[in-house]
Amino acid sequence: MGKHRAVFLDRDGTINIEREYLSRVEDFQLVPGVPLALKRLQEAGFLLVVVTNQSGIGRGFYTEGDLERLHQHMVHELESYGAKISACYFCPHHPEHGTGAYRTECDCRKPLPGMLLQASRDLDIDLPRSYMVGDKVADVEAGLKAGCAPMLVLTGYGEKEVAKLPEGVPVYQDLLAAADAILAAEGV
Repeated sequence: MGKHRAVFLDRDGTINIEREYLSRVEDFQLVPGVPLALKRLQEAGFLLVVVTNQSGIGRGFYTEGDLERLHQHMVHELESYGAKISACYFCPHHPEHGTGAYRTECDCRKPLPGMLLQASRDLDIDLPRSYMVGDKVADVEAGLKAGCAPMLVLTGYGEKEVAKLPEGVPVYQDLLAAADAILAAEGV
């Protein structure tokens, strides 16, 4: 069992405004309330870990270098608000639409829990004491499979996905409301 609690975060539609196959820094825009939500979670002792499917790499729409630049921008922007991302994990694969080595069945593409499990090993995370927040059922399923408490936010694709949720998964307007619920559950 790891010693750290974490909040795993989907990126597109959860942290930033949903833009299909986002790869350019100039198109990156935070969802309102996200910096405050992340700062409060971090101050409560949670590691903040981004876990994002990025099949646009595998499809040839952008490169891993483009993604790295975007993630550096996101990390720096959030740090300017006092929120520190502990790590970013991504899956570049797609089993049908990937090209070359990216066209593969993998264990990291959500709804599989590979990115969360890898982060748990890398950062000594206690998965049962951690949360997974995203805007798609795939995020929720990855959290469940990893043993985390899943939450769906209605930003991004959340409004369309809510009808497909497994029973009992809590739904929140946005990441700030989800953070409030996490902090309340933890007695913070």
